[in-house]
Amino acid sequence: MYNDSIETLLLRHYGSTAPAPPTLEQHLIASVHAEAATQQRQQRISTHMRTQRVSRRRVVRWMAIGSAGVGLLGAGLESLHMLEASFTGEDAPQMRSAFS
Repeated sequence: MYNDSIETLLLRHYGSTAPAPPTLEQHLIASVHAEAATQQRQQRISTHMRTQRVSRRRVVRWMAIGSAGVGLLGAGLESLHMLEASFTGEDAPQMRSAFS
């Protein structure tokens, strides 16, 4: 998509004789204000994240939650594979040992 100006897009869409939509200016102003508010919010969040100290306990908690989620995902995929094998008539795969 080209980076055309608003005027170019309006001329292309409406032609040179058609009037601009009546609430165009209000919509543009609201859009600019919303975008500015979003950027300010993101800036505050990034500043807060850079300056906030993170405890080891919180990092360990995040790692535990993340690894538990990955473990659940792996178990779900394994059971899905076993279920699929039972529907297709193949031999169900044996549970693999973590040390093999």
